[in-house]
Amino acid sequence: MRELDENEDGLIERFRTHPVLADIALLPDDDFAALLLQRRFVSLAFTPSYDLAIDLLGDEAGLRIARIILREEYPDGQGRTRSHREDMKEDLLRLGVPRRTLVASRPSEATARAIRDTFELIADAGGHDDADLRLLTILRFWGEVLVSVEYERLWPRMEPLLTEDGRNRSRFYYPHLVHDAKAHPLTTVSLLSATHSDRLATRISELLTREESAGRFRETEERALDIKTGFYDQFLPALERARAGTGA
Repeated sequence: MRELDENEDGLIERFRTHPVLADIALLPDDDFAALLLQRRFVSLAFTPSYDLAIDLLGDEAGLRIARIILREEYPDGQGRTRSHREDMKEDLLRLGVPRRTLVASRPSEATARAIRDTFELIADAGGHDDADLRLLTILRFWGEVLVSVEYERLWPRMEPLLTEDGRNRSRFYYPHLVHDAKAHPLTTVSLLSATHSDRLATRISELLTREESAGRFRETEERALDIKTGFYDQFLPALERARAGTGA
């Protein structure tokens, strides 16, 4: 299990050092806004991704964890509280993205491909004998761990605009940075863990005791990372333009 943790931490660091995430401060405001608007479409695919995985899961313990996390996206059954997707929209407006720009935005080819590849990864996982391990791994690594890494990298750029009178006003980005994170190694997680990643890891760590599961766990995480990396690759030309403009 320690080797799997070390391998996972290496993948996380690889993602953290993606040029766009590592040098996010160099992007001009318009390019940063374009990135956030494209990332919004990936966020909109979060709940159907969870729903698809739940359809394919057979493990009752994993199902319960996934259902709880999905329901937290819609915290008020009476319709008086914004969903997490609406919280994201409010953060975007606070960041200065005009509503007309948000309305006019459409997923780019690279963004649409990242979403399609995510659905395909989940659907493919459901057809394997070890579907439960693969599906829970996708939900945790694609949907939680790497999301926290993204927002950790993006947050310093957002913080000045989402902080007022010394108070953090973010309703979406900062809360997800915190509650999606990998807070504990796979060997020490429990259902009492506070983050989504660690709650999913409790069941994953039990499934990993099965024979030959380690390689499939690593393979699934690698494929999830490739999808995330492909999404950010589309902003490499904007980063290169920014570097050329600053002489960096």
